[in-house]
Amino acid sequence: MTKKAYEPLFHISKRNTIVWWKAWTIRAAAILAALIVCGFVTLALTGLNPINVYITMFEGAFGTSRRIWNLLQNVAILLCVSLAVTPAFKMKFWNLGAEGQVLIGGLATEVCMIFLGNKLPTPLLIVVMVAASIVAGAVWGFIPAFFKANWETNESLFTLMMNYVAIQIVSYFTFIWSVPKGSGTPRVLEFGRLPVIGGQKYMLNIIVVAVLTIAMFIYLKYTKQGYEIAVVGGSPNTARYVGIDVKKIILRTMLISGAICGIAGLLLVAGTDHSLKSSTAGGRGFTAIMVSWLAKFDPIFMVFTSFLIVFLEKGASKISEVYRLNDSFSDIITGIIIFFIIGSEFFINYKLKLSKNSNKEAAK
Repeated sequence: MTKKAYEPLFHISKRNTIVWWKAWTIRAAAILAALIVCGFVTLALTGLNPINVYITMFEGAFGTSRRIWNLLQNVAILLCVSLAVTPAFKMKFWNLGAEGQVLIGGLATEVCMIFLGNKLPTPLLIVVMVAASIVAGAVWGFIPAFFKANWETNESLFTLMMNYVAIQIVSYFTFIWSVPKGSGTPRVLEFGRLPVIGGQKYMLNIIVVAVLTIAMFIYLKYTKQGYEIAVVGGSPNTARYVGIDVKKIILRTMLISGAICGIAGLLLVAGTDHSLKSSTAGGRGFTAIMVSWLAKFDPIFMVFTSFLIVFLEKGASKISEVYRLNDSFSDIITGIIIFFIIGSEFFINYKLKLSKNSNKEAAK
């Protein structure tokens, strides 16, 4: 007598490696599938033609030269914050405090612009602002790293809580320095604004972030310190065994992470908004985590993931504006697309194989 032994229809196995263009083909297919699903959702909820909605989304990002420059500016700032968290995440130090580090860097910039603005020539003032923002962001990143390195505290909770401390500090000084005083209206900063290049006020921001992107790529891929970060991220015990000072790597990496966040704060305050408030970072510290993760901690690929996220945000906002829909609908569209992108990572990391035999007979 025999009985049937059933095999699953699919077998899941982990991929060892995948060529980069295949990975991006899978992501592109996921985006296409997401757009199809969004089309059905749009038709069902609003009755609007999905094609017209997508055209509106495209125009919201690229409709005018001003929108294009605004898009590139937002991509640059998001990319800058993503670059900041990447070394820490590659080391498996879960830095959730980029939002606060950006705000503290922005606050240091504002202090210089207010108190030194009419006392120093602009070139020297900008140098002081750069130094102050880097130091402030680095210190804010160093604090949780110090506790992690010495007492194994939970870096996720520590950095997350420091966000709220930074937000309240910025809120306090925004109120103190508001104009008129006590109104809570953020003060417009007149001195120390970053110079306009080529007639575009965002050009310098974009150039700075482009340089940082190349520098971070080289740092992580071709330097000894980048190698040490990878080893610590792979296994701290292995790192200690080969003679790497894990505490030193943690502290150094978070100093770098916080410093780059400080630069992002400088670019936002002195190069974009010319003011500071508790919402200046705009949630980029958390969005940057997704950008870095989707790009597999590769600074070059982060350019594309940053662009995609900002494009979706700008396009969805335009949809709400043109069709007078509430923000919830645009969030639904953005959420579906991001969900598909994240889901595509499964097919990048794993492969499905159809079983040759759906069932087999086995001897009793």
